[in-house]
Amino acid sequence: MDLDPTPEQRALRDRLRTDPPPATWDGLAAAGVLALNAPAEHGGLGHSALTCALALDALGHGCRDLGLLISAGAHMWAVGVPVARYGTPEQRAHYLPGLASGRLVGAHAITEEGTGSDALGLDARARREGDHYVLDGRKRFVTNAPDADVFLVYATLDPRLGFTGVTAFLVERGRPGVRVETEQRKMGLNSCAWGQLVLDGVEVPAARRLGAEKQGSAVFATVMAWERTLLLAPLLGAMERQIEDCAARARTRRQFGRRIGSFQSVSNRIVDMRLRLETSRALLRTAAWELDRPGPDRDRRSSPLPELVKLQVSEAAVATFQDAMQIFGGHGYTEDAGIEERLRDALGTRISSGTSDMQRDVVAAKLGLR
Repeated sequence: MDLDPTPEQRALRDRLRTDPPPATWDGLAAAGVLALNAPAEHGGLGHSALTCALALDALGHGCRDLGLLISAGAHMWAVGVPVARYGTPEQRAHYLPGLASGRLVGAHAITEEGTGSDALGLDARARREGDHYVLDGRKRFVTNAPDADVFLVYATLDPRLGFTGVTAFLVERGRPGVRVETEQRKMGLNSCAWGQLVLDGVEVPAARRLGAEKQGSAVFATVMAWERTLLLAPLLGAMERQIEDCAARARTRRQFGRRIGSFQSVSNRIVDMRLRLETSRALLRTAAWELDRPGPDRDRRSSPLPELVKLQVSEAAVATFQDAMQIFGGHGYTEDAGIEERLRDALGTRISSGTSDMQRDVVAAKLGLR
């Protein structure tokens, strides 16, 4: 396993770190961020998962808007990847160029009022009527919903079938019966918009079904493998920038006639922050390398690494920003320091794409303990 960056990967990483694009959707699109992993034949850059990990890590250091980067990640990993992997040639040609350019915004709609951690125990229904399906249901906490042009929606053909009846559909915003409603306000990640998606007798052509009937659980598992591996890659860069700020503070701030970095309680805290960062970075890059390995999707979905990455990075980020607040003292508790915003953002990452408790349960199941 070779994780050393190639010259091309270094160049991309260094460009995004030292000259980050404007912190807007159009800025990310113009810099090619939204096209990183999209197939070259459909307007993307065709980069590997490992290259994406390196690029997004660097981008997280230079771009301070974590909500925007999470929004972009949900667009790429939860919509772009499944369309590229499960879409028909017509679907790929229709959607991927727009998704890669940012002209289309994608949203992943699976969570419902009664199905959070039990993601595939859906109430949303799909029934076949000739050459189309009729969808009814309501989705909650849909990232990018207020701006989305296309939704990847999961619905069951028959609730008695459990997860085996779940089927995935590509639903365009303008179809009759599609409605987006305001969601509750979040405590963080405020630039990552979300909303509720209401489906009221929405007719979706059979040509917009993603994958085969009853293949929705496989589509979802592929989404989770990619999203849990790469969604939080920007947090690594944000953690590194925060550690740099803390080290600079510890070298210059004086108390009792000494630099505070000379106090072991401060220096040990910064060492622990760095340990968490490097551990998280190594685990994420290993998981990204595994995604790039040839083989069927079912083999990649059996690996516990995506869930371990999601668990490790989210928990490490929360601990790091809490430590930073302690090092900066009273100033760290102010809005001007920016630490409280990063901490609120990081707390949200312990819930999105599956809570930390669910990551542990999934890993336990993959290890044969369930």
